[in-house]
Amino acid sequence: MTLINNMVGRKIVMSITGLALVSFVFIHLLGNISLFSGPDGINAYAKMLHSLGPFLWAVRLIMAVALGLHVIFGIQLTLENRAARAGKYAATKHLSATVAGKNMIWTGLLIALYLGYHLLHFTAQVIMPEFSASRHLDALGRPDVFSMVMHSFRNIGISVAYVMAMAALGLHLSHGLQSMFQTLGLNNERTQPAVVTIGAAAALALFLGYAAIPAGIISNVIGR
Repeated sequence: MTLINNMVGRKIVMSITGLALVSFVFIHLLGNISLFSGPDGINAYAKMLHSLGPFLWAVRLIMAVALGLHVIFGIQLTLENRAARAGKYAATKHLSATVAGKNMIWTGLLIALYLGYHLLHFTAQVIMPEFSASRHLDALGRPDVFSMVMHSFRNIGISVAYVMAMAALGLHLSHGLQSMFQTLGLNNERTQPAVVTIGAAAALALFLGYAAIPAGIISNVIGR
């Protein structure tokens, strides 16, 4: 409990949970890219995930706890920083005052809101239930995730919202990685350029990877 009773401790928790969430997001992207290999790719991937049973639910629980801590401490730290800007620890001077850095709380809240919608749509499958994978099986008797995703992202509104959320995720990540290195004492004037480059590259890769999915569906690259 001592760790979370001071600002630096909460920043460490933010860094650890942020790293866990980013790792999950990249692993999730690798699975989603299987859409490009057609129905068999994503449907086989989805079946494999569900075959993990309790392990899958354990991962989901860990990610939910990490997300909850990240959101709660993120809001708390933002309020604390605004109330006592003069009390920021000295190393903060190395963080660049970018658009991403100034809007971390807003990009974070946007991501959280979209995540709620995304889970209702593709996990709980209560949005657009007429296309839900759990109610429609493919030729091999597997939940037809491919068709569900195809029908969903052919809706321009859903695709635009998805791309905007991924842009917010990219912005959040680009500054979040800098903050993580800063908190762990790995960011200074010498390493700052490399940290900025790594953060920007990771954010761009994440955005392009996820945005390629609705773009591929709308352009008929996926599902030919």
